[in-house]
Amino acid sequence: MTASSRVAAVLGPTNTGKTHYAIERMLGHRTGVIGLPLRLLAREVYDRIVSVRGPSVVALVTGEERIVPPRTQYWVCTVEAMPEGMGCDFLAVDEIQLCADPERGHVFTDRLLRSRGQHETLFLGSDTMRGPIAALVPEAQFLRRERMSQLVYSGAKKISRMPARSAIVGFSVDNVYAIAELIRRQKGGAAVVMGALSPRTRNAQVDLYQNGDVDYLVATDAIGMGLNLDIDHVAFSALTKFDGRRMRPLAPNELAQIAGRAGRGMASGTFGVTGEARPLDDGVAQAIMDHRFTPLKKLNWRSAALQFGSIDALIRSLEVAPDSEHLVKAREADDLGALKSLAQVDEVFARASDAASVRLLWDVCRIPDFRGISQAEHAGLLEVIFGHLHETGHVPDDWLARQIKRIDRPDGDIDTLSKRLAYIRTWTYVAQRRGWTRDESHWRGQTRAVEDRVSDALHERLTQRFVDRRTSVLLRRLKQKEALLAEVNDKGEVTVEGEFVGRLEGFRFSADKSAAAGAEEKAVKAASLQALAPHFHLRADRFYNAPDTEIDYTEQGGLMWGEHAVGKLVAGAEPLKPLVEVFVDDAAGPDVEQKVQRRLQHFIDRKVAALFEPLLALQRDEALSGLARGFAFRMVEAMGILPRADIAQEVKDLDQDARGALRKHGIRFGQFTVFMPLLLKPAPTRLRLVLWSLAKGLQEFPEAPPPGLVTVPTVKDAPEGYHTMCGYRAAGERAVRIDMLERLADLLRAEDSRGGFEARPDMLSITGTTLEQFADLMQGLGYKGERGERVKIKPAPAAAKAAPESGESAPETVADASGPEANTAPAEAETQPDAESPTGTGAEDRAEAAETETGAPAGIDTDAPEMEVFYTFTWGQRPQGGRGKGQPRSGGKPQGKGKPRAKGSPRRDGKREPGRDQGAKSFSARPPRPEKKIDPDNPFAAALMGLKDKT
Repeated sequence: MTASSRVAAVLGPTNTGKTHYAIERMLGHRTGVIGLPLRLLAREVYDRIVSVRGPSVVALVTGEERIVPPRTQYWVCTVEAMPEGMGCDFLAVDEIQLCADPERGHVFTDRLLRSRGQHETLFLGSDTMRGPIAALVPEAQFLRRERMSQLVYSGAKKISRMPARSAIVGFSVDNVYAIAELIRRQKGGAAVVMGALSPRTRNAQVDLYQNGDVDYLVATDAIGMGLNLDIDHVAFSALTKFDGRRMRPLAPNELAQIAGRAGRGMASGTFGVTGEARPLDDGVAQAIMDHRFTPLKKLNWRSAALQFGSIDALIRSLEVAPDSEHLVKAREADDLGALKSLAQVDEVFARASDAASVRLLWDVCRIPDFRGISQAEHAGLLEVIFGHLHETGHVPDDWLARQIKRIDRPDGDIDTLSKRLAYIRTWTYVAQRRGWTRDESHWRGQTRAVEDRVSDALHERLTQRFVDRRTSVLLRRLKQKEALLAEVNDKGEVTVEGEFVGRLEGFRFSADKSAAAGAEEKAVKAASLQALAPHFHLRADRFYNAPDTEIDYTEQGGLMWGEHAVGKLVAGAEPLKPLVEVFVDDAAGPDVEQKVQRRLQHFIDRKVAALFEPLLALQRDEALSGLARGFAFRMVEAMGILPRADIAQEVKDLDQDARGALRKHGIRFGQFTVFMPLLLKPAPTRLRLVLWSLAKGLQEFPEAPPPGLVTVPTVKDAPEGYHTMCGYRAAGERAVRIDMLERLADLLRAEDSRGGFEARPDMLSITGTTLEQFADLMQGLGYKGERGERVKIKPAPAAAKAAPESGESAPETVADASGPEANTAPAEAETQPDAESPTGTGAEDRAEAAETETGAPAGIDTDAPEMEVFYTFTWGQRPQGGRGKGQPRSGGKPQGKGKPRAKGSPRRDGKREPGRDQGAKSFSARPPRPEKKIDPDNPFAAALMGLKDKT
């Protein structure tokens, strides 16, 4: 140091421009060195100088990073990495008050006492250092710099009420993550800054904040060391911290160092507390605002005159006590603790037998414990490294490659990546040490590349977890009162300012819930709906002009446009006049809502008019009068289907003219039901059930049976009237379609319901049932079915069936009721048999007939009689409830032939009844009964009238 060298201490609170002043002074000299407290701050200052002078003359040296161009003039370093004995023109040490730090203070004190520039030396820091500097560096000049803006205490605030451009400070990783997660949910996201982050990750996170992608920063006390950020408010979430050995309260000057990050340049800042932190005492708060703190008295010190003759000598030299009243012996640092641990290892002690080996051991012990696992594990790693260096002079390439390969993985969560980043910092430090590897440039590049990859992955995970870009972008644009650009693709996906925010389902916006909750969800929806306003009008116009084929209704009364619900049906004044309730967001406006409502009302009105045209024509027929008009009203009210038992008297009161007028509208007067056949088709049935459910006020609408089935299983616990509205009549375990039931009734009229009859194949075909199902159905209609077994009559041989050429008639063969014709539907049948009974008795008989023609299968006794099951049906008691459920009109027995067979008349099996002679007559002494009028509803009415006329 020359006689003209200037030593100055630039002291003052934060935001005084001290670091900026030092950089300007250094660039005024030909060469210079500046020492900074953090690797992150060193990178920031390095980037600033490079932007002014270019990278060819600026070096960056930290424990894990070394960039030294050949023509280096300016060195930016961490305080521990500052080169010694360079003879530079300028030297500066920032945050000199860290001389009092229990962990690193001895390093700063050493620089204060021993490091000087040839022409100028600057020490930058707090006013609390004035006394120790004056005592230990008498030649130092003092420059006082005042804060450029005010710092004001604002008390306690909830995180949910934290103003924008705030930094929330925590003192543990868990606390930082919890706060960042809460801010993401409520404010859209936060950047995270911690001392353990690599410069690459830290810079990427800071960029999120500085660029305005997020308005909040969650950090540890690392931000207190000169990081220049645009912070308006600093909030402490805690007032205590773990200093490596114990939990202790933060001193006022430590709080001031962090709080001073609020307000940059001429802009004032505020500070306060949040979360569980108690409000600051008035005295402490005022001291921070006035920058008045207790002066430092003692600085931590450790001897720099080290003795490398032996391990014991080195340890003794490191434990020498200071000889100044202003210095205090530093507590045992991590490097000294590691040296003492390795000194207990016999192999290490034996290797460190000369000065060079002891110096090498000390250099190895100074590798920081980045992993922070345990002192024993760290010492074990140092032992391995020292062994390799002592044996071969370098760390083996294959061993180092394996250590790095285990870390070179970008997968995993935040904690996993943070651990990998800490691990790679160890090998980055090793690679930066001169002479420790064979190819220094290769391994420096390898470790740097791995650190960059892990850093990028960690930044990505931090952003994914703690930043919702979508919400932050929308909130920022809303605050700036800018018009938001919204787009809706053909899939209904909505993006606002390029960020996916949800889906437009019909005329309702459904916000994306993958990352939205609480206040955040409300903010996203508000911003999205504001941007979607013009799209609602465009979509409403397109919907209004859409054809009816694009709109449909569901069996629960919903109204669909494509795959999206746009409304629902609600009950109107009449069953055939339902109303519409639309699903439209309030933000769409009343015009859109009215347009959608009109279009849906037009759709359902046209649908009712098309499917119930016969019924509406009946309602509009002014020619109907009297009883016919009243009956027409009942039909319209019942939507085209009325059980005859419910209107027996009304039907009886209708005269022939009234019935004829009603038949012109397609009304059929059946034995069990009065109905309009056109309304039994699937489409009218589906809509009728919906309208009926609306009129009944049902909460859950029953579904229509599958189309095309003659019988379906009876629905248990169905609402009263359900089967009728479906066009079916419940009979036992199954329900039969009413039009096919009337055709069955026509067949049953020709049967002897008193003497008993068996089912014919055409009966089974009409109902599409098996014999067992038919028996259950008949019992549901009021018949008794008696089950029996008999020998099956096989068909005559084919030769006997052939008609003789002489014209003789062949013997008559009576087919069994369950013969091959059972699966053959009549010509007028509208549907196939029930899908639940794919094989009927007809299929079984065809198989039996095939066996008869081709011969019995081997092993079957052809002489054994083959038995068959049959049922004999007779009219039984009326079903419970009397004739109120569509039973036959004439006293509970079916119409048509009901007389017993005369004696000697042939039975259905071709035999004659024993004891009866064909043609026998019966006589009665009663006067003849009055002639009964012919029922015009009887399908045989015309034929009977003809027979009557002939007689």
